[in-house]
Amino acid sequence: MSANKTNKQLSDIPFSVLDLSPVVEGGSPAESFRNTLDLARHAEKWGYNRYWLAEHHNMPSIASSATSVVIAHVAAGTSTIRVGSGGIMLPNHSPLVIAEQFGTLESLFPGRIDLGLGRAPGTDQRTALALRRDIRNGGQDFPDQLDELRAYFDPSLASGPMHVKAIPGEGLTIPIWLLGSSSFSAQLAGQLGLPFAFASHFSPANTVLAMELYRRTFKPSKVLERPYAMVGVNVIAADTDEEANRLGTTLQQQFLNLIRGIEGLLKPPVDNMDSLWSEHEKQALQQQLGSSIFGSPETVKQKLQAFLDATQADEMMVVGHVFDHQARLRSYEIVADLFTP
Repeated sequence: MSANKTNKQLSDIPFSVLDLSPVVEGGSPAESFRNTLDLARHAEKWGYNRYWLAEHHNMPSIASSATSVVIAHVAAGTSTIRVGSGGIMLPNHSPLVIAEQFGTLESLFPGRIDLGLGRAPGTDQRTALALRRDIRNGGQDFPDQLDELRAYFDPSLASGPMHVKAIPGEGLTIPIWLLGSSSFSAQLAGQLGLPFAFASHFSPANTVLAMELYRRTFKPSKVLERPYAMVGVNVIAADTDEEANRLGTTLQQQFLNLIRGIEGLLKPPVDNMDSLWSEHEKQALQQQLGSSIFGSPETVKQKLQAFLDATQADEMMVVGHVFDHQARLRSYEIVADLFTP
């Protein structure tokens, strides 16, 4: 994909927020939910397009496991910003239950709800078994689950008569996004003519290839006439590069713990990571966090523009794992200043 193919600038595309309601050391899920709503209200004021929450389970540092409930909390406390899932891990659930939950959300907050879907468990295998009761298919039936879910909203998509209805849900228009970190969902989204969101914030190496595959396989549908692709990107902004890099060590420690299989809450930043990781671990983190952007407003602007040039994204979704809530707000405010004309 050639750089500057369409000369998109940061002010030309929408920016959105991905939040996992992080639980920090010394904090609690209750505090995390208060911070989530506070960030959502600020994001709405600053002009962000949507506010998504992600489903993870059995992770002490992530409070957004009951994703639909947290979406309702955020939507009730805001008024204009779109709110949704980034995503719901569909193999963990009955498609009917998700149709009813999001039909309820859309009925409560009409025109503001997004349904982003993934096929990973969002957790470890033991927890996946506790959620699914049966993990033998490993998500291979995701396309069939997706077809069933879409038919609950729009029975004309069903292959036969719909004897079970999603109430509320049937007849409602809720944007369905496919999320992914590989080629599978990119190709499926393209074939179905659905919007696609790529998890570049933890799988940067596959980003450009997945975006190209999505656009190449895209078939117009009654949902979309042309492809629409969003990318997730870790951004931690501060007034100086030094402060942003220091704040970024919280994210680095979180992923270091994931590599080591250590459970724990979000850790405060440190002055230097070299005493915490080995050279091998540092390289492993670089593979997962290679697209992350830490820096001052000017640094973030330059790196975000380069990322936009490379991906030609139609929208960017910013992930900001910052230990201190006020510093997290400041980070998102800096990014908002960059895309606001």
